[in-house]
Amino acid sequence: MPEHRAHFDFDIRFANGGGLSGTGFRLDLPSADIAEDELGRLLVAHLGLALVDEVELRGVQIVEEPHRGSRGVEVTASRSETRVVDLSHPIRAGLVTYPGLPAPTITPHLTREESRARYAPGTEFAMDVIHMIGNTGTYLDSPFHRYADGPDLAGLELSTLVGLRAEVFHLEDSWDAGRRGIRAETLADRDVRGAAVLLHTGWDRWFGEPEYGVGAPFLTGEAAQWLIDAGAVLVGIDSVNIDDTDPSTDSGGGERPAHSLLLAAGVHVVEHLTHLVALPPRGARFTAAPPAVEGFGTFPVRAFAELPV
Repeated sequence: MPEHRAHFDFDIRFANGGGLSGTGFRLDLPSADIAEDELGRLLVAHLGLALVDEVELRGVQIVEEPHRGSRGVEVTASRSETRVVDLSHPIRAGLVTYPGLPAPTITPHLTREESRARYAPGTEFAMDVIHMIGNTGTYLDSPFHRYADGPDLAGLELSTLVGLRAEVFHLEDSWDAGRRGIRAETLADRDVRGAAVLLHTGWDRWFGEPEYGVGAPFLTGEAAQWLIDAGAVLVGIDSVNIDDTDPSTDSGGGERPAHSLLLAAGVHVVEHLTHLVALPPRGARFTAAPPAVEGFGTFPVRAFAELPV
């Protein structure tokens, strides 16, 4: 079902004096067929305003465009059936996930041909060995990744990894050369308590290419602290790192505020997600569970979202 948004300028006047104006505003719509007075009320609800006296809209254009999560536009689809969206990059031999880290190698332990001598006629198996760093493909960071006394992969509570309510922030159209960091203000219009916060930047289009590690979007330290205070359970991003790791701007000499804050608070981090464009701002359930490996902090996950249809 196509989604629609309204583009417009506005002036709002309050009953107790004062006003508010905006230009180039964009707002999710429940449908393309919406009256201007209804659009005005939707704007007021989205902004959370009180004592509004009059709303004037100018230059309204209704366009077919994916929703970005405006308040007041709810997911109404039936939950009797679900659709699964794979949010993980496939792992293959030679895959470069993070520039500078080793790529996985996959070698046979027992080939199908060799196995035929061990089993009954017509029965054969393949057994393979994969050698890889935990930071491969789409992976989850546990607190042990950052802190020696933090829970490792085997110490994570499954209820914090499976079927989480997803709050998806579609941010891919908001980057420019001077602002890559995702700030707390960008996230503050959502209730994220108990949720997986998924940051869709569109940077996954460069995955596996040299461009992937340069100029990537990231989560600022202040935004990480806001998510902790707001009660988020997990934070995922489709970028090279949740922190700023660009050599030209990483002036902190390796400081990682988002990792440090989130993992200290027990908030899971999932990096290198993909296909977040296919998710609505609200209404999906997110799962990203790694194997329970003791003494290990980071490992690939098969991250996916379940959507009502």
